Amino acid sequence: MKLKHNINPVLLHFINFIIFVYSFITYIPWYILSGSREAIAKSKQVKAKPVNNKPGGAYRSVNSQHCLASVLYPGCDTLDKVFKHAKTKFKDKKLLGTREILKEEDEIQPSGKVFKKVILGKYTWLSYDDVYIKAVNFGNGLAVLGQQPKTNIAIFCETRAEWMIAAQACFMCNYQLVTLYATLGGPAIVHGLNETEVTTIITSKELMHTKLKEIVSQVPRLRHIITVDGKPTTWSEFPKGVIVHTMASVQAMGAKTDTGNKQQARPVPSDIAVIMYTSGSTGIPKGVMISHCNIIAGITGMAERIPNLGEKDIYVGYLPLAHVLELSAELVCLSHGCRIGYSSPQTLADQSSKIKKGSKGDVTTLRPTLMAAVPEIMDRIYKNVMNKVNEMTSFQRNLFILAYNYKMEQISKGYTTPLCDSLIFRKVRMLLGGKIRILLCGGAPLSAATQRFMNICFCCPVGQGYGLTESAGAGTITDVWDYTTGRVGAPLVCCEIKLMNWEEGGYFNTDKPYPRGEILIGGQNVTVGYYKNEERTNKDFTVDENGQRWLHTGDVGEFHQDGCLKIIDRKKDLVKLQAGEYVSLGKVEAALKNLPLVDNICAYASSFHSYVIGFVVPNQKELAELARKKGFKGTWEEICNSPEMEKEVLKLLAEAAVAANLEKFEIPVKIRLSPDPWTPETGLVTDAFKLKRKELTAYYQADIDRMYG
Repeated sequence: MKLKHNINPVLLHFINFIIFVYSFITYIPWYILSGSREAIAKSKQVKAKPVNNKPGGAYRSVNSQHCLASVLYPGCDTLDKVFKHAKTKFKDKKLLGTREILKEEDEIQPSGKVFKKVILGKYTWLSYDDVYIKAVNFGNGLAVLGQQPKTNIAIFCETRAEWMIAAQACFMCNYQLVTLYATLGGPAIVHGLNETEVTTIITSKELMHTKLKEIVSQVPRLRHIITVDGKPTTWSEFPKGVIVHTMASVQAMGAKTDTGNKQQARPVPSDIAVIMYTSGSTGIPKGVMISHCNIIAGITGMAERIPNLGEKDIYVGYLPLAHVLELSAELVCLSHGCRIGYSSPQTLADQSSKIKKGSKGDVTTLRPTLMAAVPEIMDRIYKNVMNKVNEMTSFQRNLFILAYNYKMEQISKGYTTPLCDSLIFRKVRMLLGGKIRILLCGGAPLSAATQRFMNICFCCPVGQGYGLTESAGAGTITDVWDYTTGRVGAPLVCCEIKLMNWEEGGYFNTDKPYPRGEILIGGQNVTVGYYKNEERTNKDFTVDENGQRWLHTGDVGEFHQDGCLKIIDRKKDLVKLQAGEYVSLGKVEAALKNLPLVDNICAYASSFHSYVIGFVVPNQKELAELARKKGFKGTWEEICNSPEMEKEVLKLLAEAAVAANLEKFEIPVKIRLSPDPWTPETGLVTDAFKLKRKELTAYYQADIDRMYG
């Protein structure tokens, strides 16, 4: 995993001698002053143990061996109570921040395309008290519109302060919040809205015009549309009987309502708080019913893994709030007095697509201390920085590589490198504002190379988390002092995890040296089931003889001796080839995705054939350079459609596959280069950038036929 340099061997020996002398001189003062002794000791501790010695026994965190945690604060067993507790404790402290748009411009690209660019101002903040009052008024206003407790209301909106305000209003009034990804296609939106029989939907002006306008006639029960950012310019196209309101007007209705004599129906822990529709990576999105106690148990477990969480922390919110990772992360912050500054993938950094050149992105202005990300975003950062390193002068590049390799060696021993951090990596760290102290990654597996890169260059722990919508996002998170890669940590204090034999895949909980099997999560965070889908609920959820509810995840893992879990396979990604070999598509993709030439890859296999094929989104800069070296000329589409270039890329993939120790039958034999990137908008990946295999298969069916022809 070390980077390669081209330094003269004699000079390298001299540099290594200087590094040795520096390390020797600074070790004793570092050891006394840094406090890292405790971290080194903690990194070697056992983090989880099985509750009994039987094969397949459940593992629990060492901090919850006798009793699983279920509440953050005594008596706060529903989400409205959690927010009320936080409001009372942090009353005038800043909570939700939004940047003002100072100027919008259209920028014409050389290709003729027009990109919208923005110049943004400072963050303006709402206090805990401000948010609480707005939420109370909005909840009362919804009641005026006819919303009843324990009935469904949908939110179909981008991540922003109004999303969280609307959610808190629903939690207070015991409305069941139906969440839908803003990037879902029309049929998926219609399915979610009709299945939950909502009469009211909360959205934005942009989504109302770009998505809802086309499908609103297919949602016959819809009566109210509430826009969070002011009234649209026109709504004459909407069917009769559908009324459009602004969030401000609904809050004004609620503020005028006399609730003094009216007994409000407050939720109880078992009431449904959210019906969260999945991103649909395996077909039609499913609505997961998540109760108040499920969410509270989940965020209790997550908060325990973040040391010193409190009022000094600032979290940047930019992932979809309809995703369980983002919603859980923000609820953890809200309950601990942290500030949440809102952003978007298009305005996150100075180089983001909507930020006008020369103006500041959100992280530069906000300077967050906490951030959640999905692997796709971290992989992009990794590749962009490494591309810039390759463009440096020979001296600069070798200096960076030496510092990188030196720090990798030091952190593997549990040591810190303050000099390297301030002199070499400070510029890279500033890409995310310069103050990040913990990066949490979830949603999909993170490659070891990317995880180590983020550790080194951003000078902070990168916590890998594992959880599903069906477990309220909670499962495992690595400890901040655990600098190993490729693992997802020990079970959280709110849940326990056991491994069930999967004979077909060859995984058994009696395997040596590590027990292996399908991962089952148990605890109060395990959700109620799927909305109006009893058959699937009974398949994925079971209850044992002790009344413990278990989620069958479909993922395969192994427990290491310190109680940490590693994800090693996925049942749904396993395909049996014609000759009988089993291929894990996810394993193939993980091995090849970090190649600089590859922006994204989807492996495909059929039981009627004897080899693996793949669809590859190539990195434009890398593929163009490869084409130049091979003397191939043409447009981007011509390069991607060229059989000659397919063969050249296939050679590089084969080399990477051999280096990653893939079996011969796992290496793709044929590929299709895609000139167009896979984004949530294309419907080929989810909002968390997980592959939608069914949609990708349909999209590339002609290529599949050709490659297997």
